[in-house]
Amino acid sequence: MVKDMKYAVFSHAGKQYKVSEGDEVLLPGSLGSDPKDLELSQILLVSDEEKVKIGTPLVTGAKIACEILGEEKGKKIEVFKYKAKSRYRKHTGHRSLYTRVRVQKITHSSKD
Repeated sequence: MVKDMKYAVFSHAGKQYKVSEGDEVLLPGSLGSDPKDLELSQILLVSDEEKVKIGTPLVTGAKIACEILGEEKGKKIEVFKYKAKSRYRKHTGHRSLYTRVRVQKITHSSKD
């Protein structure tokens, strides 16, 4: 039987992410590369090796300590607009900005 790992589910920018300690995650947007440490506090679920704590809607006293590794751009998205018989063609695109984050520690109060 495999032991359960310590993991957490958090919400950021309208999306939910499941992470454990040591994982690297790409978060949308720029979180700023100057502060190297980041603390996420919108924790929806925390699981230890023996029990799971589900928030209503958030788990009180739970935090995820992260380290910002840097910013990078995502995959290029191309947009091509075309109207037949009217000589209208428009070609644009963009690359979304992401911040790579490494989860260092998941903490929560052990009170029930």
